[in-house]
Amino acid sequence: MQAEVRRARLLELVRSRGFASLPDLASELEVSESTVRRDLDSLEDLGSAKRTHGGVFYTGPAPNLPHFELRQEMQWEKKRQIARAASTLIEDGDTVLLDGGSTTYELAQLLVGRTLQVVTNSLPVANLFMASSTTDLIFVGGYVHNRTGVSVGPYATEMIAKLNARRAVLSTAGITEQGLYNSNLLLVETEQAMVRAAGEVIIVADSTKFGRQSLAHQCPLDEIDRLVVDDQITPDWLEVLQTAGIDTIVADSSTPPEAVR
Repeated sequence: MQAEVRRARLLELVRSRGFASLPDLASELEVSESTVRRDLDSLEDLGSAKRTHGGVFYTGPAPNLPHFELRQEMQWEKKRQIARAASTLIEDGDTVLLDGGSTTYELAQLLVGRTLQVVTNSLPVANLFMASSTTDLIFVGGYVHNRTGVSVGPYATEMIAKLNARRAVLSTAGITEQGLYNSNLLLVETEQAMVRAAGEVIIVADSTKFGRQSLAHQCPLDEIDRLVVDDQITPDWLEVLQTAGIDTIVADSSTPPEAVR
């Protein structure tokens, strides 16, 4: 089997399973474990996989859902910068609520392999942690929105209301001086429950979200503790956030991915 074909097959195996052990991959591909390790080196360099004790996790592009497809081409590098900065705010041992936003998914990939308790209503995010031996995963059930792969509705909201998390990392569709907005009414109810369940609320949003309003009001600015944004945010908006008492972290575009791994 040619190396290029073998690596493509290896990536598909890891992607479909979320996590795979080296012996299983070597058996499936009918090659030695040393060959698998060399191929995984290449996948890690591409950001598609991350090795950990006993195997490898998939950390490649987000799932084939309209929610991700519409956003990945837009502001892609900004989202990755924000995710790298946000990952430094999460401490080992934390209980973290993660929603189903595309920037949150980027963050989740960086958290794979860390010692955490992850609570999420996102099937794509949950899939990243399913086979992790270092992460306790709690999935919030409910009606699954087919465009985003997230659970919303009264069942999801009721379950979240019974939980307590040290931190919640949430996304948003728009930010004005009146607060955060989203276009999905059911999703907003779920996000509001996450805000109430968390000791610290962290918003991850790229600079294009500022000045934009949407259908439903998610929460006022004074309910946000921290906000991570890319370095294209304007001074005026930084002043608005400072006035609101929000600890704002501006992601440095010059920071290499290796610096936060």
